[in-house]
Amino acid sequence: MSEMGLVLALGCALISGVALLCKHRGAVNAPDVAMRSPLRSAGALFRSRWWAIGFGLATFAWCLHVAALSMAPLSLVQTVIAGGLALLAVPARRWFGISMGRRDLIGLALCASGLAFLALTAGHGRPDGRFTSSTLFAFEGGTLALVAVLMVSSAHERLIGRGWLLLAVAAGTSLGVSDVALKALAGTVPGSPISLISPWTLIAIVGGAGGFLCLARGLQLGEPVAVIVAFSACATLAAITGGILVFGDPLGSDPVSVIARSSAFLAVIAAAALLPVVPQASRPGEAAQGT
Repeated sequence: MSEMGLVLALGCALISGVALLCKHRGAVNAPDVAMRSPLRSAGALFRSRWWAIGFGLATFAWCLHVAALSMAPLSLVQTVIAGGLALLAVPARRWFGISMGRRDLIGLALCASGLAFLALTAGHGRPDGRFTSSTLFAFEGGTLALVAVLMVSSAHERLIGRGWLLLAVAAGTSLGVSDVALKALAGTVPGSPISLISPWTLIAIVGGAGGFLCLARGLQLGEPVAVIVAFSACATLAAITGGILVFGDPLGSDPVSVIARSSAFLAVIAAAALLPVVPQASRPGEAAQGT
């Protein structure tokens, strides 16, 4: 069962990378996303052909993701999916014409290496996937509060130059919240379908919608590779943290493994720090490409 979950997670990783690149092409050709008008912004995005294609691919990848979550530990699924970042450079360059400098490639390699190590050393949580509602609510509520702070801060005049980064972090963290809620539902709904009507379903929807809007605006403002790496890394770290705190996934079986896995976490964070922070439109020699 776990092996099939990993195969599904790998398929999700491959498709998700291409979907994000399609979304970037669609987002830059759509009107600016306005957080205060989510429905209008979403409608404008879907009128962009490339965004619609990316969303369709992402939906298929999400189905693989949900299936993988029901078969393997949350932390392992997330790290395998995020490890697909290592493959992002190929379609970005060959299919989408996105130039990647040394910092981009180093950031991608460092992020993929850290996540791969986390995947290889992932332990298993409680076999039955049990969790306590109070722990899950505390994690989800606290993390969503952090997402709200990041969204508000991205519009602050002193942080406007790095607003895309705050939005990418908010998008990834919000998606991580949704993933943790989905993992909880995957453990309860099969045995009791009525449990689908629960706060966790609402949180999964809110987290997904928040991630949708924050990612779209981040892609409009920042470098595509930098946004995708920051988004993917934060989604993975948020989900892994939820797996450890909520579902009992172990950080390590001994002090050495704990230190090693903590170092891998830091490597992923360092990877995001290496990526360029200058918006694409303002970089010399580059012009926006329309389709």
